[in-house]
Amino acid sequence: MDVPRARNAPHAVVRSRLLPGRRVRGRYARRRVSEVRGLSDAALVVAIGRWGEDALAEAYRRHGGAVLGLARRVLADQALAEEVAQEVFLRLWREPGRFDAERGTLRAFLLVLAHRRSVDLVRSEQARRQREEREARLAPAADEDVERKVWELRQADRLREALGGLPEGERRAIEMAYFGGRTYREVAAILEEPEGTIKSRIRAGLLRLRGALTDIGAP
Repeated sequence: MDVPRARNAPHAVVRSRLLPGRRVRGRYARRRVSEVRGLSDAALVVAIGRWGEDALAEAYRRHGGAVLGLARRVLADQALAEEVAQEVFLRLWREPGRFDAERGTLRAFLLVLAHRRSVDLVRSEQARRQREEREARLAPAADEDVERKVWELRQADRLREALGGLPEGERRAIEMAYFGGRTYREVAAILEEPEGTIKSRIRAGLLRLRGALTDIGAP
């Protein structure tokens, strides 16, 4: 989800993401900030439910720091923590009725949301790393043989000839990964392509090289 950073005012979040071109109505939306600050947390949530932007801003002022701090401790990443904090308050804006004052405080409610979302992000990252490790272990032995041959023959005329016959996208990816010593992720960033696309190009290029090196009699 693409959301503004936590340093942006909640008003801007509401206007740009939730209510494009819509007039905010209701007496709570017209309260002065000083009046809103006198409301209890429970009353703030009621005001938010009636499209009170000032109430959302006040809820963020009271509890935004705690939410951001918890997300940062779990994620150890400032940018991700800011995104989590924004997601939490956007959810409060969209679904204020999910807060039940009889079951706990507003801060506790928001911290639970932040913790759950942060843990989800951590688990997602762990799953991604595990998936990449499995893919690496399951890579065909033929690919490994070709990779070794590429390294052994990278200075040879035969290898240059074989590389020259590859499609440009595959050739550039292989040269950057194997000759330039870059990771798949770094290659993807430089070429501005998805990492999965780069992996597919490199694998396809290696398979082409295997056939080309065999055809030209490479050992």
